Amino acid sequence: MTRYGMVIDLHKCVGCGACQIACKKENNVDTGMFWSHHLIEESGVFPHVRHEYTPTMCNHCADAECVRVCPTSAMHKDESGLTLHDASRCIGCKSCMMACPYSAVNFNRKDVPRSWDDDEAIIPGCTSTAKEQQDKTGLTVPYYNKDRAATYPGVREVGTVEKCTMCDHRVKVGLAPYCAEVCPAQARVFGDLDDPQSQASQLLARYESHVLKPEAGTHPAVHYVRGF
Repeated sequence: MTRYGMVIDLHKCVGCGACQIACKKENNVDTGMFWSHHLIEESGVFPHVRHEYTPTMCNHCADAECVRVCPTSAMHKDESGLTLHDASRCIGCKSCMMACPYSAVNFNRKDVPRSWDDDEAIIPGCTSTAKEQQDKTGLTVPYYNKDRAATYPGVREVGTVEKCTMCDHRVKVGLAPYCAEVCPAQARVFGDLDDPQSQASQLLARYESHVLKPEAGTHPAVHYVRGF
């Protein structure tokens, strides 16, 4: 059995945010919503101050609370260990959002990415609006990745939830999640955590690792090694 997960090397991560930008681009994630995000923590007293940047995402927990509480089984585990969401079965009850210890689930208050129909200019009388760009180019939206729609709605409907799928549409064709592919420091390593030959497993064998909120008892599939 395959058990996909990700190992994030905090010694390599420079906090550039490329993972967040790539995630939005790949998955048509709307403004103000994040499948890939980060935590920032500062501690100490000047001049002995410590700044910690921790990239975050859905942890694809083995004992996922979102799956446990979902009344329609829209949130579910697949055969490779990923925590996925069947949007067609979602009733928008937000039980998964309230149950997730990591605040990794978003709720759509509008069809996403319908906001790209915006008809307000960033600089009035100077910049073109998203709607004007669409009219001039003939595109439905200024940017839309059709590959996302291979396994999950490219445009999520209002009243449903959404979250990181570990780019399951890419994984199914043998590719790594896009956030891991674009990381300039190669801080993110995706692989089968049950395969001792995978790079992810080898990192966990080499370094002491930790997960976020271990006290939640969800057994995340996203592990962190080292630090800066």
